[in-house]
Amino acid sequence: MKDSRSTSMSDHPHKSGYVAIVGKPNVGKSTLMNALIGAKISITTHKPQTTRHQVVGIHSEENAQFIFLDTPGIISPRYQLQKNMMQFVERARQDADIVLFIAEAGDDRYPNHAFEQLEMLDKPVLLIINKIDTSSLEKEQNLADRLNDRYEFDKVQFTSATENTGIRELKETIISYLPEGPPFYPKDIISKHPVRFFVSEIIREQLFLQFHQELPYSCTVNIVDYDEREDLDYIDADVVVNRKSQKGMIIGKKGKAIKKLGTNARKVIEDFVGKKVYLDLHVKVREKWRDNDGLLKQYGYR
Repeated sequence: MKDSRSTSMSDHPHKSGYVAIVGKPNVGKSTLMNALIGAKISITTHKPQTTRHQVVGIHSEENAQFIFLDTPGIISPRYQLQKNMMQFVERARQDADIVLFIAEAGDDRYPNHAFEQLEMLDKPVLLIINKIDTSSLEKEQNLADRLNDRYEFDKVQFTSATENTGIRELKETIISYLPEGPPFYPKDIISKHPVRFFVSEIIREQLFLQFHQELPYSCTVNIVDYDEREDLDYIDADVVVNRKSQKGMIIGKKGKAIKKLGTNARKVIEDFVGKKVYLDLHVKVREKWRDNDGLLKQYGYR
């Protein structure tokens, strides 16, 4: 993925580093990373725990580069997939130079183990109070004070990722904490993931937008074939479900549901790749795939 933008900064030594974004599900971690990078590379829906992979996003300026590790939310694992998701969180905390701990304005209900893990870190941890467009300044400051009582954060920032409020200030703060060093990636890319990874995430995002309750959480998407042709890209993808009964729900009466899923996903994919695509969707049953180490590895959760 290429990014043609260029941001000028004053003449300072170049700084580079990794930034982990952690917090409870649905506090706006993915939306915040997208805002910081200036492009949508992580899926966002109104439902919690939609991020399963550690999505790497890259933001570059003239004298700085930071690589974001957008991790799944802090949860108590109930099955093997969630345990693997939490391994992503642990890896991000180990690899990051800075940790952004995201809290939603008005919500201080965080488990003790979240702060116990922060105590074990020997690196800067910034508290980001997000979604300030939905709250008052007094409530936001009270929340920051309560969370600071549970863990002494290095700095507090207030943001609204959807409104782009406080984003420039947060970038400047991140730069101030980064170590000096050369860029890790070319300055014209915004992610290290291949296109087929983002295509699978786009289809999975549409599953969350179209279906309700637990069904999308039981699904994953496997790109079987991605053929870049001269006139269009051909994509063969499987929607993998956990039980036989879920297959019929994804397909729908007379195939209407999967046709709608394919149509909506295709439009977003075409916008993403900048050309026409042919999307061929199939539904495959892989019983208890979320607890199958071999399948989890095959689907990219290892």
